[in-house]
Amino acid sequence: MVTFTQQIRGRGARSNATGRYESQVREAFDDGWTLDDPEPQQLSTEVMAEKAKVIITHNDSPDVGFSASINPYRGCEHGCIYCYARPAHAYMGLSPGLDFESKLFFKPEAARLLEAELSKPRYRPEFIHIGGNTDPYQPQERRRRITRQVIEVLSRFNHPFSVITKSALILRDLDLLAPMAARDLVRVAISVTSLDRKLSRSMEPRAATPEKRIETIRRLAEAGVPVTVMFAPCIPGLNDHEMEAVLERAAEAGASGAGYVALRLPMEIKDLFREWLETDHPDRARRVMSLVRQMRGGKDYDAQWGKRMRGEGPIGELMSRRFKAAQKRYGLERRWGDLDVTQFRVPPKTGDQIDLFGEVPPPPP
Repeated sequence: MVTFTQQIRGRGARSNATGRYESQVREAFDDGWTLDDPEPQQLSTEVMAEKAKVIITHNDSPDVGFSASINPYRGCEHGCIYCYARPAHAYMGLSPGLDFESKLFFKPEAARLLEAELSKPRYRPEFIHIGGNTDPYQPQERRRRITRQVIEVLSRFNHPFSVITKSALILRDLDLLAPMAARDLVRVAISVTSLDRKLSRSMEPRAATPEKRIETIRRLAEAGVPVTVMFAPCIPGLNDHEMEAVLERAAEAGASGAGYVALRLPMEIKDLFREWLETDHPDRARRVMSLVRQMRGGKDYDAQWGKRMRGEGPIGELMSRRFKAAQKRYGLERRWGDLDVTQFRVPPKTGDQIDLFGEVPPPPP
């Protein structure tokens, strides 16, 4: 067993437990320092290139609403303590705790790989979701521009996609998003989990402020980009009382759809979340976890399809009823139809044979 003593502040997780596949285990112990003492040296971020072979991944989950997705990054500097992507860092031999927030991977060949996959003769278009795992507009995107490069490829191919983020950085790409929205090729979801700056800073320490996210909804909507607000996760006893207020503010800003997801605590997240509650919200920790277990059949989490996103029992049912009522009250009931896949075309390359009208024949049906 390997032990460590340094407590690190400034991000979501409060510890760095070993990934579940490692032979050695790290365990923290109390050395007398507290969060009220002067801060130790801040955690630095390490970013590594990942050599991916493909960029489009597929899933068969009936819960998420898409089967094809692109994730330009692994790990996320936003440090959201509840992030369901944290356990995946164990596959890299890293901790779902602080490692997830500070040891990041990016896919420098994402755009090239995407162009190659979309150009295959047998490729059949279906809308692609960007950011189903970690935020595609996390801080590293300012420098790396991987997400923008991916969207540039999708734009050239007239390929439909959706994207979810809690970052105002998405506004940088309005020059691409607005024209695609006019062609029914894109929609955006903005995650707003709280309007309380203090809670948001604690729960999502490096994400945009609540005000920035509402303003992002406004600017996207003004540019003609369809926007859904996601109240996710909804945490009973912590932020669930804000559900109606968040949906109201989002509707005022121009959102036309809404969704929610009940708090999910798979694998290592349950321990990280409890640890965070006990340090940042000790007065509510026991009640929050009690309510969570009440909507998960007495457990911290139930991974069953059909239940994992909504919960069950009186707590889950009340959450669902409140959401549907607020959705109707604020005019956020829009059901998005399928994005238009009929416009997809492989753009011509230098040397391609063209017809008499200067067009490259479309791919076979």
